[in-house]
Amino acid sequence: MTHELVASMLGVRREGISEAAGKLQHAGFIHYRRGHITVLERSGLETRVCECYAVVKKELSRLLSDVQYRQGIATVVPDSRLRPSDSPGIIVRKDYAH
Repeated sequence: MTHELVASMLGVRREGISEAAGKLQHAGFIHYRRGHITVLERSGLETRVCECYAVVKKELSRLLSDVQYRQGIATVVPDSRLRPSDSPGIIVRKDYAH
């Protein structure tokens, strides 16, 4: 995934992505080179995100639970005891009764 692609997806300039990626790499959270980005420390990345990360993560969990429910795979139950940094932030139980 190139900086150009990330910039295009986020609607920002490539230079901004390059600067941010450089800072994150220098902090030891990611490693990137020639189109490859590797997350080294997810919890460190999560300390640097805005409050919108938790909102997006919660919405993704809600949408995935709906898809899984409709497909009959499993019921996904949000667990309010989990911190936003816990992954994936949901508990999946096939035996959960409504």
